[in-house]
Amino acid sequence: MMRAGAACVDITPPAGLHLAGFAARTEPSTGVHDRLTARAVVVGDTALVALDVIGLHEDMAARIRQRCALPDDNVVVAATHTHGAPVSMRGRLGRDADSQFLQQIEDGAVAAIDQALASARPARLAAGMGGDPDVARNRRHADGPLDRSLPVVRIDDLDGACIAVVVSYACHPVVLGADNREMTADYPHYVRAGLEAAIPGAMALFLTGCTGDANTGHTAQASWTLAANNERTFSTAERLGKRIAAAALQAVMQPVEGEIGSRHRALDLDLVRLEPEPLSALAENWRAERATAEPVRAILLGHWIHWAERNQHTKPGHWRARVSLLDWCGIPIVALPGEIFGETGLSVRAACAGRPALIISYAEGNPGYIPPSSEFVFGGYEVAEAHRFIGMPGAFAPGSAEALADAARALLAERHLTTQPVA
Repeated sequence: MMRAGAACVDITPPAGLHLAGFAARTEPSTGVHDRLTARAVVVGDTALVALDVIGLHEDMAARIRQRCALPDDNVVVAATHTHGAPVSMRGRLGRDADSQFLQQIEDGAVAAIDQALASARPARLAAGMGGDPDVARNRRHADGPLDRSLPVVRIDDLDGACIAVVVSYACHPVVLGADNREMTADYPHYVRAGLEAAIPGAMALFLTGCTGDANTGHTAQASWTLAANNERTFSTAERLGKRIAAAALQAVMQPVEGEIGSRHRALDLDLVRLEPEPLSALAENWRAERATAEPVRAILLGHWIHWAERNQHTKPGHWRARVSLLDWCGIPIVALPGEIFGETGLSVRAACAGRPALIISYAEGNPGYIPPSSEFVFGGYEVAEAHRFIGMPGAFAPGSAEALADAARALLAERHLTTQPVA
């Protein structure tokens, strides 16, 4: 008999730390709007934990897997990618991370997994697909690809009480803008609250899908300001989060049975310099521009100058990626690192033979955007600039996203999840 458990651990630090995700936001956090959490679900001898932070360094993700009570290979560690939590990765995103908060994140993730395992009891799984809540928009192209899927997994004990409900949706958790200085999980908080209100006793776990080019309708550049925006408020986050929760609750759930398993694959992704000039010359040009730039642009240029000076004598090299798969009774959970675009997510979903698969990003490490090859001709922030603020020595080379997708499809094939399930 399969056993399953769930646990939620508070990882909210005291106010006063700098929040991650917006270069324009330089003042520290002022308080807490909603608590930041580490939420874990254990199914069989596998575990999935999601943390309300912008991302995890791959070294921390590895330590969480190694420290918890389950085998390293059976655990997936992910972030929701909220831009309303303090800096959570050492050496990335333009600011030093607070060491106590980093330890709190890591300890909270391990505790959530271990508590979920300790609470596990005989259980059944059901899965389905909610309707399109029509929240996400492609922020780079008006008619660009979006993964509109809303997969739902419900885990009940043998008495019918719900242990956990797991939902995934592909939309950047950046409803709140750079003017917000309260800690928050952004719209995922309201998705979870809506699900838990409708299913008493359940713990809701939200997983962020492939959102590198998807948010609620503004460009990346629209966040380079401290000005308030009437559409980027907690009220909007609540409205959209409740809409996603309502769509998930409408899913037609089908019982699923079968084996529990896991797979992962590591691969090296090449980093490249897309900048047309030597970094020393670029630093000089950016320094001259900063002298007369408006304040927010000057902040961004400062990050770029620091990046150029730090990396001018180093080669970009490569980054070791980890692609993971959990197989819950024939329901795939594919975990990809970094900020993955909708095109890549859809290509992996197409291999899942119609199953209500969860194709998630920000898992096992967040080194920034990993665009598909089709996007390089368009350039822009996500392709040509973001790596400087994130702190990577180069951008991901064309073909990197496709390599991740190939690895994911190979893992699906190994678990026979690329063929239609037997009715």
